[in-house]
Amino acid sequence: MRLNELGDVIARHEYPTSSTDFVTQYGEEVIELQNGDETVAAILSRLGDETYTCPQDVLDSLYTGVGHEAIGRRYYSDRDPTSFGENGPQQVSF
Repeated sequence: MRLNELGDVIARHEYPTSSTDFVTQYGEEVIELQNGDETVAAILSRLGDETYTCPQDVLDSLYTGVGHEAIGRRYYSDRDPTSFGENGPQQVSF
């Protein structure tokens, strides 16, 4: 996830602020994701109305509010155990 210059904007913004006020000022800013991009307004709208007391609150909301486009391969994990009835990888001892 790339914030570009938005990280500096978040740091300079005056706090406390509500998510509504933040979206009013910066909602059209675009954040680049792994598989696309999304606006600040779209991300923060998923979380409801919040009050941010510091820049880290905004960053936390943005990081947790992004859609599935922010991750790589969806539902992929190389750590999941093999399902019952499947032939999984053979264990290797070093």
